Amino acid sequence: MDKKITIAIDGFSSTGKSTIAKQLAKTLGYVYVDTGAMYRAIAFFAMQNNIISKEFFDKERLIASLPLIHLEFHFNPNLGFAEMYLNGTNIEKEIRTIEVSNFVSKVAEISQVRAKLVEIQKEMGKNKAIVMDGRDIGTVVFPDAELKIFMNASAQTRAQRRFDELQQKGDNVSFEEVLKNVEERDYIDTHRADSPLVKAANAIEIDNSHLNREEQFQKVLALVNAVL
Repeated sequence: MDKKITIAIDGFSSTGKSTIAKQLAKTLGYVYVDTGAMYRAIAFFAMQNNIISKEFFDKERLIASLPLIHLEFHFNPNLGFAEMYLNGTNIEKEIRTIEVSNFVSKVAEISQVRAKLVEIQKEMGKNKAIVMDGRDIGTVVFPDAELKIFMNASAQTRAQRRFDELQQKGDNVSFEEVLKNVEERDYIDTHRADSPLVKAANAIEIDNSHLNREEQFQKVLALVNAVL
């Protein structure tokens, strides 16, 4: 098929955006970009460099440090998707912790951080044939995307999924801690001044609270085929 499109998938945390985006990209032979990993990488950099903690956040220092942050995705054929590299080091595992999750929305509020990452994301998608997921893909990064999907699910459902995922990795967290993180991120993501999480006017909303992965995939694939 000759037609190449841009697929923008937005939504709340832990709605399975990355899972569906990876599946789609693999099926279509498209490039997949996890923009959440990029924001997580910057949050991880801030943690590593004593810029952010539970007690403080030196926003000006993070802004000043942005030129020192080099982000790249490298495809891992064993996993079937690209992993996040920060200044040449693979940090894919490190950025998926609850600690990083607790800071990522605060880092993503900063306009200079968003500007840097949106510029990179736009460049990645200039040739289309891309599936990108995040919070502002259909509204800011690719407002002209041929297909925009907005993922949603109840906070309880999303927290349970995230909790199960962290438990499988051996992380010692409580369900209450994960639910609190999900609800706090929802609030920050939807209330920030710069590019808040909103459903694009022409996005198709999918509530996957009661869908399994295969049902969800088939639903989204049908939407893609309707555009193609």
